[in-house]
Amino acid sequence: MGIGKCFKMAMATIWSSKVRSFLTMLGIIIGIAAVIILVSLMGGLTQQLTDMFAEIGTNTIQVSITPRNGKKVEPDEFYKFAEENKGLIDDVSPAIVVSGTIKNGTENASGSAQGVSESFVTMKKLEVTQGRFIQYADVAGKSNICVIGSYQEEKFFGKGQAIGKKLKLNGVPLTVVGVLKEKEDSASGSGDDVVYIPYTTAMRLSGSTIVTTYGVNAVDEEHVDEATSAIKQFLNKKMGDDNYYMVISMKEMIDQMSTMMNSMQTVLVCIAGISLLVGGIGIMNIMLVSVTERTREIGIRKSLGAKQKNIMMQFVIEAGTVSCIGGVIGIILGALVAVGAGQLLLKTTITPSVASIIIAFTVSVGIGIGFGYLPAKKAAQLNPIDALRYD
Repeated sequence: MGIGKCFKMAMATIWSSKVRSFLTMLGIIIGIAAVIILVSLMGGLTQQLTDMFAEIGTNTIQVSITPRNGKKVEPDEFYKFAEENKGLIDDVSPAIVVSGTIKNGTENASGSAQGVSESFVTMKKLEVTQGRFIQYADVAGKSNICVIGSYQEEKFFGKGQAIGKKLKLNGVPLTVVGVLKEKEDSASGSGDDVVYIPYTTAMRLSGSTIVTTYGVNAVDEEHVDEATSAIKQFLNKKMGDDNYYMVISMKEMIDQMSTMMNSMQTVLVCIAGISLLVGGIGIMNIMLVSVTERTREIGIRKSLGAKQKNIMMQFVIEAGTVSCIGGVIGIILGALVAVGAGQLLLKTTITPSVASIIIAFTVSVGIGIGFGYLPAKKAAQLNPIDALRYD
C-alpha cells in the first residue's frame, strides 16, 4: 500500500471523527500559533527599535564623565581633541539638562531644557520649520534663547505664533528663535516635547561649572569603533581611571538590544513550545485509542497479507496528517493574530517570516510522526489471530 493510499485513509478517518480530530489538533494549533505570534512580534519590535536608533544615528557615541579630585574635561578640551581626530570624529556637542518649570503667561508645565551646541541640529538630523537653530554666537554669548518643539508651540503660543515670543524657564525669560518640525503628533513626552538652549546658557542657569555629558558623531558607521577607542584613550589620559567615564556607541546599544531581544525570543518560544509537547502527547494518546478501537481492522488487514511496515506506515501517516493539518491552521491563525497585534500594539505592519513558517510547519509534522511512532509500532506488532478475536 502506497503513501497516497495511506493519506486518503488518514483523511477519511479524520473526517469521520471531526470533533475528536480537532481536539487532538488543538494543542498543535495553539503551540504553532503562539510560536508564530511571538517570533513575529519580537521581530517587529526589534526592527522598530533598530529603526528608531538608526534614525538617531548609528554613528552616534554618548560620553559620560564623573569628575574626580579636580580632574574634569572642559568643552574646549573636547573640541580640541575632536579637531585633532577629524578623520574619526565629525561633530561634538556638550549636553546639559536644566529641569524645572516652563511657563508662558498663565500656562505652565513641569519640564526641562537641554543645553546643546550649534552642531546638535545636524548630529540629530533635526528639521527647523520656523526661524533658526542655535548658532555659535548664541553659545559664545550665553544668550537667553531657545528652540522649541511643536508641542511647546501649540501649548504655549499657538500654531505659527511662537517666534520672537518669551518662554520662561525657572523664571528666566528665553526668546524663542526656532520651532522644530513635528514628528510625533505634538504629544506630551514625545519627540516634539523638547526645548533646546545653548549649553553655556544651561551651565549658567543650572549653576554648573563643568560638562559631564557629550554627544559625539563619528564620520561614518565604519569608524565608530575607532572613534570610540580614541575617545576612551583621551579620557583615560585626562581622568586616569576608566571607572570615571563611560563611552558607548549607538552601534553597541543596537547590538546589545538585539542580543537581549533574541534571548527573550528564545525563552518565549521555549515556553510556547510546551504547548507543542502537550499537543504531541495528545496525538499519541488518541492514536493509542485509535489502535485499540481498530484492532479487528488491523487483524483483518494482516490476515489478508498486510505487512508490519504497511500497518506502521498507515498509523504514522495518520498521526502526521493530524499534526500537519493542525500546523497549517496554527500558522494561519498565528499570522493573522500577529498582523493584527502589530497594528494594535506596535502601530506597525508585521509580516511573519518565511523561515519561521517553514520551521513551524516542519516541527508540527515532526511532532506528529515522532509521537505517532509508538502507537504505530504497537499496531504493527499486533498478533493477527489475537486481533481477529478482539471484541
